[in-house]
Amino acid sequence: MKQGRQSMILELIEKYDIETQDELSDILKKNGFEVTQATISRDIKELKLVKVQSGGGTYKYAASGREPGGKLDVLKRIFRDTVVSMQQAASLIVIKTLTGSANAAAEAIDKLEMPDIVGTLAGDNTIFIAVREEGNQKKIMEELLRLKNSKSD
Repeated sequence: MKQGRQSMILELIEKYDIETQDELSDILKKNGFEVTQATISRDIKELKLVKVQSGGGTYKYAASGREPGGKLDVLKRIFRDTVVSMQQAASLIVIKTLTGSANAAAEAIDKLEMPDIVGTLAGDNTIFIAVREEGNQKKIMEELLRLKNSKSD
């Protein structure tokens, strides 16, 4: 639940200019997440969100990824914490995640910019990875397993 909520927070702050915790809480509730102010505060701290100036001169939440590697570090942590399984299926790799975490985990894969990956498609708890050349699935899965098993930040 926590990982799904935090994945949703990352998606929401990318999509909307969210200025306050109350605004974030309201949007999360509209997306099916019942949260308290304390939960929002903890999530903001754990995700290392910062306030940045928006185009209109107001301040909004953003991933600390404005600094090199910041958002990628958060996405890698989400990947490590939420991936349940990986398997090859024909010329695809199928990854199962905790419910609500597939989008953030897929974004981590996309941000790695692995040349053997054409793209990802994420649902609620499943990611399909399109592999550039048949036969490279094992190599890609080994790289993703290294990420999954790497030490936390």
